[in-house]
Amino acid sequence: MESILPWGCFLVLVIALVASGGDRRAKLLDRRMQRLERKVDLLLAHVGAEEPEDPRMAELDELLVQGKTVHAVKLHRELTGSSLLEAKEAVERRMR
Repeated sequence: MESILPWGCFLVLVIALVASGGDRRAKLLDRRMQRLERKVDLLLAHVGAEEPEDPRMAELDELLVQGKTVHAVKLHRELTGSSLLEAKEAVERRMR
């Protein structure tokens, strides 16, 4: 029994290290993606071009006219893959 305890602790430690390494890599990739998106935004602004809008955004606008904000946020998340907070903020900006 006493020989199992150290091995169990070792196994838990290894699992924790592997999990934290994957999380660190995801954070690095997320930061890199954010930098790339900023660069693309700057390039689009420099040439005076706008990102083409998804035709389904008209459907989102119609939901807002009907007062269906929750459905609009859900649709925005489906179209853009954004988080709940990002979609909520984007829909609120669109309402203005």
